[in-house]
Amino acid sequence: MDSKTIKSQQHPPKKEKTRSVTYRLPVKLVEEIETEASNHNISHNVMARQILEKYIRWDRYTEKIGIIPVPKKILDIFGVEMNSQDINEIINVIKPIIKDTVLFIKGEYDLKRCIETLEDYMRASGMKSDHRVEGTIHHFVIQHELGSNWSIFTEQLLQEIFHEFLPDTKMKSQTTESTVVASIVLGEDFSEHDY
Repeated sequence: MDSKTIKSQQHPPKKEKTRSVTYRLPVKLVEEIETEASNHNISHNVMARQILEKYIRWDRYTEKIGIIPVPKKILDIFGVEMNSQDINEIINVIKPIIKDTVLFIKGEYDLKRCIETLEDYMRASGMKSDHRVEGTIHHFVIQHELGSNWSIFTEQLLQEIFHEFLPDTKMKSQTTESTVVASIVLGEDFSEHDY
């Protein structure tokens, strides 16, 4: 990435109508939300909204699509043991699962919905990700902190996804033990949140 103007692309801020609602909640639950909000330097209203948005975007689907939480340490251990054949086998197994998941959550399967679903997954699982736009080039930055084999896995999975939708467009990537930057030409107006 050079010194051209780079802008980050997030879920677009929507000027949504709001309305006040009242819920009767146990005092202990309210106190825990207020404490957690205070620890994050946000209002308890913002904290409650974040919790509800995460539930609506991702958590309500996890049981239906068969996702279970896995401790990061287990993924660390698996990552150390993975070789290139293991990575290819996992990708072959996970690609149809991704397609089914996108279809189930978004109602259609295309590049925009696929990217948005992967972003929702990363956000829900605590991975850091960013989508930066530099002219017509889109840089997808993923920080997983799981080791070099997971970087290779992430890079190859993204290559497979982009190749499925854009077979004539090459993805470039840079990887470290904890980060993958996938860069691909998608055009200046491409937004995975606009479909």
